[in-house]
Amino acid sequence: MLRYTLRRLGMLGVTLLVASVLIFLMTAVLPGDIGRIILGPFADESAVQALNESLGLNDPPIQRYFDWIGGVLQGDWGQSTSLNTPVLPLALERFGRSLVLAGLGIVVLLPLAVGAGVAAGRRPDGVLDRSLSVVGLALGAMPEFVTGTLLIVVFGLGLEWFPVQATTGADDGFWGVIHGLVLPAMCLVLLLFAYLFRMARSGMISALEADYTRTARLKGLPERIVLRRHVLRNALLSTVTVMGAQLGWLVGGLVVVESLFRYPGIGSLLHNAALNKDIPLLAGCTLLVTAVFALANLAADLVYALLNPRVRGALAD
Repeated sequence: MLRYTLRRLGMLGVTLLVASVLIFLMTAVLPGDIGRIILGPFADESAVQALNESLGLNDPPIQRYFDWIGGVLQGDWGQSTSLNTPVLPLALERFGRSLVLAGLGIVVLLPLAVGAGVAAGRRPDGVLDRSLSVVGLALGAMPEFVTGTLLIVVFGLGLEWFPVQATTGADDGFWGVIHGLVLPAMCLVLLLFAYLFRMARSGMISALEADYTRTARLKGLPERIVLRRHVLRNALLSTVTVMGAQLGWLVGGLVVVESLFRYPGIGSLLHNAALNKDIPLLAGCTLLVTAVFALANLAADLVYALLNPRVRGALAD
């Protein structure tokens, strides 16, 4: 396991290095004059050129990349041109907020989707399986802005159970924060339920039909032991892998949900940085989200290897 973990960590480093190059290249070719954006359309051209020079924007691209990545490694991620604040503290603060929202969604989503998938997979084509499949298909077909709008109209404006804006503060307390995040978290749950449900259901059906399950039953093992030791362990392998990718999306890909509920997370910060052509903030947030994706997939791979030693041995060779 140690050898496999070290190999995965090496691949993680290579992934982040390549991602940093791509992020720099994509932000470097964005249209617009950064100095002009900062000083405004009526600023003197000489002042604009002087600002671009002071920011190092006239340097060769290779030098600009090494200056930027060197600052990133030292904790200096630059200064936001639109908000006039250091990028790293702002990005980490918004990342923490998105992490809270994603964590609440996962706490509800995992037992709900996996439990429903396991229950449906035990009796495929039954009433429960067909009902959950139809519900999951309907929920998966609706984009997040439609689901979020319905939640706001029904539970926020109609029943007035939850606030329509997830603008929680430090003085709200634990339950106050949870109460304010119920609607955006439920939007995430409804959005991802169908995908995880289908993965858990298909994994359950495949595990129940496998030879090792048939052999365990022929040995006379009780059904609960067969399910716990042989079926569930193998049925959830694909779900674990998928959840790693979904975790990264939950943290960094919530632009629509955060904008809809006016939640100040890193997704909405990315959106604002792109609109304002705030290159340092855009690059920093993108790199942070990329690191979250990579770490989430690393964690999923390690859990997968723990559940399936055959995969660990094959990949470590």
